[in-house]
Amino acid sequence: MRSCGIGQYEVAICGRSVNGTWRLPKGTPDPGESAEATACREVQEETGLAVAIIDKVGEINYEFVRQANDTRYDKTVSFYLMAAVGGSVACHDNEHDVVKWIDAVSATRQLTFHNESRILETAITMAKERAAD
Repeated sequence: MRSCGIGQYEVAICGRSVNGTWRLPKGTPDPGESAEATACREVQEETGLAVAIIDKVGEINYEFVRQANDTRYDKTVSFYLMAAVGGSVACHDNEHDVVKWIDAVSATRQLTFHNESRILETAITMAKERAAD
């Protein structure tokens, strides 16, 4: 997230042309990696941005089935309020076709999954509360 005026924020979101999804960056921990280290690494890989964690926003839990082997997975993803400290969205990996900065409030409507929109709404509130202190 980055500030773009008093009480206004932008967020980097990741898109896929094939299925038209828009998401927040996230990923799977490497063995022995903390949730915080995973978040920073995945954001850098998926968006091209170097980030610093400000605070934990929350978690999302969901299940999915990998059709190739009919295996069910239970996944918990931790999300953090982060500040971009370097890098460029032009340097993202090939997991997503497009990474862009967008007004954070607009992003809550553009994200494909409602649970990620709720996480972003919480992050916006947290950022505004921090700015008011």
